[in-house]
Amino acid sequence: MKLLFVVDPLASLKPYKDSSVAMMRAAVARGHAVYATEARRLQVRDGIARAACDALDVRTDNDWVRVTRTDVWVLKDFDAVLMRSDPPVDTDYLLATQLLGIAEANGARVLNRPAALRDFNEKLAILNFPQFVAPTLITADATEIGSFLAEHGDIIVKPLTEMGGSGIFRLTLSDPNRNAILETLTRRGCRAIMAQRYLPAISEGDKRILLIDGEVVPWALARIPQAGETRGNLAAGGTARAQPLRARDRQIAEAIAPWTRDRGIFLAGLDVIGDCLTEINVTSPTGFQEIAAQTGHDVAAQFIAAVERACPATVRA
Repeated sequence: MKLLFVVDPLASLKPYKDSSVAMMRAAVARGHAVYATEARRLQVRDGIARAACDALDVRTDNDWVRVTRTDVWVLKDFDAVLMRSDPPVDTDYLLATQLLGIAEANGARVLNRPAALRDFNEKLAILNFPQFVAPTLITADATEIGSFLAEHGDIIVKPLTEMGGSGIFRLTLSDPNRNAILETLTRRGCRAIMAQRYLPAISEGDKRILLIDGEVVPWALARIPQAGETRGNLAAGGTARAQPLRARDRQIAEAIAPWTRDRGIFLAGLDVIGDCLTEINVTSPTGFQEIAAQTGHDVAAQFIAAVERACPATVRA
């Protein structure tokens, strides 16, 4: 197979932790040809989606990749196009999904589907599953958030478009910075944010549960906050601990898996704190390398095997 990864600049990827790197290595190990491009290199000419693509020599050491040649490819000539650009989901990201949507109309197989990337905000998607969600408020109105805080006494507020714990705050009734935080996050009442009841179970970790083409990966990656921190995100200094799925974790994952598959979300990362679903990540879910290192379960190989089943190669590499 010929696989194209739409990723952030190759030099920015960390070979010891990035799931995209693990996917590329697994693809090469299974005999496939790997290419990379960036969202800014997508283009459409005469209605046909193309991109300047780098053919890659992918290795297993820290000097993990070399570009062997660069050519402009028609995207439908790849067996699969894997969209792995990181958020924020800003105008540039949304425009990239539009261009990938044209590629899909041309006949390309794009994972995750461009429409799904646009339609399902990673924070708001949880509202499709109210039975698993802690008390939640979406609003730009600081007064409404104040009432929500008064009701619950301890809440988390966060923007709807960021990743890696960016912009997440814990608020209590006695917080002297409450008004300033809400003014900043809501842009003085002009942008909706999410408020949720604080979940003390965060001390046990923010669990990442992976779904691959509707199949539940049997290990969760619990991101444990540092002392004095309320965010478990690895980007915010959290510690990763792989653990088997608990009964409640599996209940949540198995309820959501068919929903993701039906909507073209080939890879999803569910975030679960305690018994509550907090996010459904669809842009560039991670955790592959940490789970593999701690358990021996090769998530990247499982992912590429699923791509092989979903996208039979027209020409084998």
